[in-house]
Amino acid sequence: MSTETTANESFSDSPVLDPAATTLSQESISQEIADIHAAYRQSVVEGKKAETQPRIDFAPYRSSLLRHPTKNLRHVDPETIELHSPAFGQRDVHALESDLTIQHNGEPIGERIVVAGRVLDGDGRPVAGQLVEIWQANAAGRYIHKRDQHPAPIDPNFTGVGRAITGPNGEYSFTTIKPAPYPWKNHHNAWRPAHIHFSLFGTDFTQRMITQMYFPGDPLFSLDPIYQAITDKEARDRLVASYDHSLTTHEWATGYNWDIVLTGANRTWMEDEEGDH
Repeated sequence: MSTETTANESFSDSPVLDPAATTLSQESISQEIADIHAAYRQSVVEGKKAETQPRIDFAPYRSSLLRHPTKNLRHVDPETIELHSPAFGQRDVHALESDLTIQHNGEPIGERIVVAGRVLDGDGRPVAGQLVEIWQANAAGRYIHKRDQHPAPIDPNFTGVGRAITGPNGEYSFTTIKPAPYPWKNHHNAWRPAHIHFSLFGTDFTQRMITQMYFPGDPLFSLDPIYQAITDKEARDRLVASYDHSLTTHEWATGYNWDIVLTGANRTWMEDEEGDH
């Protein structure tokens, strides 16, 4: 697992934009995406190595132009930080924290789902004892955060935050509510596909990776500059969970399976230092 720290905002997309960007149409953004992807596919045909991680400077994702690192990332000696950073174990995370539907006095609104899978290394070996956190919008596409002013209802019985520790086989499981798409300010009428943010820790806060899980068949995939910033289709597909009927519960919840690969050629995409959307 990487030892680079990752910046984190706890809610939705907050691009830093020129006000003129909001006048850009979805059609113009989609054409930019199509042109970049066509050029990428041609470069692969010509022998260039496949890009399995997102481009940090992806023009259709407008705020990436202002927010991405401008210098090479460097590993920093973490020893001083680690002396004061918390280390997590089974004693620190209660099993009930993985159920986001029981955190309040009433039932949250929306489709109850189970999201489960395994955390694996690049050789397919399970990674046990790792802290996994999730956060997400509610069934109306709203985050519980003062900066989220999307005019959708707040569910008083759903905060949208949970955590778990991976088991001996690298397994994790969350019970939650399926999130909805929501608007963001990248361009006119921009909508993000429904997704759940995942954060994975090693033994301390200096070992952290952040990624996003999506739901199969979302019609917004082709329109979303963040998802499409991963130019390689196979790498994008690895962010999409699969419906798994074996995870469902009769008259209670549907289920999705999503494995997270930390290293190697088939690693799951992880956000860069400034990306958290």
